[in-house]
Amino acid sequence: MVPEALTKHFSYGRLAVACLALALLCSTAALAARYKSRHAQPHREHARAIPYRNLELPLQVNGSQYEPLNWAGIPGWSDDDHLAAYKTFRASCRPIAAQQGAPADPKALGGSLRDPCRIAKGLELTDSASAKVFFEQNFVPLRISRLGEGEGFVTGYYEPVLEGSRTQTDVYSVPVYRRPSNLFVRGKTQSSTGLPNGGQVFRKIGRRKLVPYYDRAEIEDGAIAGRGLEICWLKNPTELLFAQIQGSARIKLEDGSTVRINYDAHNGYPYTPVGRILIDRGIIPKDQMSMQKIREWMEQNPDGAKELRRQNRSYIFFREVQLSDKDEAVGAQGVPLTPGRSIAVDKALHVYGTPFFIAGELPIESEQLKTPFHRLMIAQDTGSAIVGPARADLYFGAGADAGKVSGRLRHNMRFVMLVPRSLDPAERARKLPVPDARPSAKIAKLFPQTDPQKDKPAVKPADVPAAPAAKGPATSAPVSTPPVAQAASVAKPLPEARPNIPPPSEKRRQRRYRHHRYR
Repeated sequence: MVPEALTKHFSYGRLAVACLALALLCSTAALAARYKSRHAQPHREHARAIPYRNLELPLQVNGSQYEPLNWAGIPGWSDDDHLAAYKTFRASCRPIAAQQGAPADPKALGGSLRDPCRIAKGLELTDSASAKVFFEQNFVPLRISRLGEGEGFVTGYYEPVLEGSRTQTDVYSVPVYRRPSNLFVRGKTQSSTGLPNGGQVFRKIGRRKLVPYYDRAEIEDGAIAGRGLEICWLKNPTELLFAQIQGSARIKLEDGSTVRINYDAHNGYPYTPVGRILIDRGIIPKDQMSMQKIREWMEQNPDGAKELRRQNRSYIFFREVQLSDKDEAVGAQGVPLTPGRSIAVDKALHVYGTPFFIAGELPIESEQLKTPFHRLMIAQDTGSAIVGPARADLYFGAGADAGKVSGRLRHNMRFVMLVPRSLDPAERARKLPVPDARPSAKIAKLFPQTDPQKDKPAVKPADVPAAPAAKGPATSAPVSTPPVAQAASVAKPLPEARPNIPPPSEKRRQRRYRHHRYR
């Protein structure tokens, strides 16, 4: 009796252990499934491939519109000195040809200019006619302007020639500063030869804290004085302001030597044109505004000039460059500028070395006379105030005469950008696929939308026969309907567009995901 009881007891024990193990296994599987459903990657439907090749646009200049032209349709093209433009273009080709591998500039023109530069390297042209043929064979003209506008805008700049001293005196008391060592720009190092015209600029306090750099008022009040940053000294702050606006200067020292300075960095504040402030205040009329007018007003109003300068919080730091008196200023591309042929453009949109044909009328000879200006220029420089696809600063050289000409330029002009033939938009457009006809057009042909009320005379209510009562099942004799209902059966309206309803499986998955996400 006892052995039988023990046997039954052990049987129940084995059954209990088996049930416990099964329950533990089921709970473990449930937890694993729940964890997997929580952390599973969301289902992503594959994008349907388009039935044709996806071609990139051949040329993209943000905020611009451009129109392909032919050479014969460009007014003044044949009258220019193309040989002078060709020599300037070859100067820009030197840094372009020196690039190794893929161009650092992601814009399309960054690599396409190598082809015409390689051809120009082997051509020693000596006359304007052959230079004209070179540009026509290797480029295509595009008229370019800001979106919604027909013309561009040009100003002028030059290299001032100033008097200065290596030491501070009673006469020369305004310092020209080089870049401070505590000036930091995100993404740049102190070894950079030039810092960008835009972006945040900081100075370091202690080991970690970064704050905005000093503005013009703080620097003029001596925020960085006494640190050995002075390159030389000028007579008055107005001369320094105009040197900073131009980006370079030649400083004649007392011993007869010359110091050449170029733009090196800025303090991070946006440039505010002092001429615009004088126009807004009604001090100088807009049609009379020029650099000479600004200089005259600031010399006659020293207190007002100080306040006016500080409205422009931007401040430029220079570096000394080893150039002789015969050498021209060096632009942002790193090549010497050519008076009358070099321009500054928006570096965010354009590429150095790009030719632009600029046409219109400018007051070159005097303030009143407008000289016809049709000239091929090469982009070799940039500036913080040069913003837009059809915006250029024309370089006129060094000295007072160049300053007079450039100081009175604020005019609308026509811009034609020369694009290498490898980026010809008209040629590339032929390869772009044409989209299929819209389905609605096909449906409209199958189901023409007509109005029968216009084709048939209106039926008076008295002429409408009474509808007999239906007898028998619905499939028996047809029931007459009013003419309006019959007309509706003749012209079949288009069905409404189907709403974009996700498939049921996706809806269920989303509900299940939300359920687990917020439990």
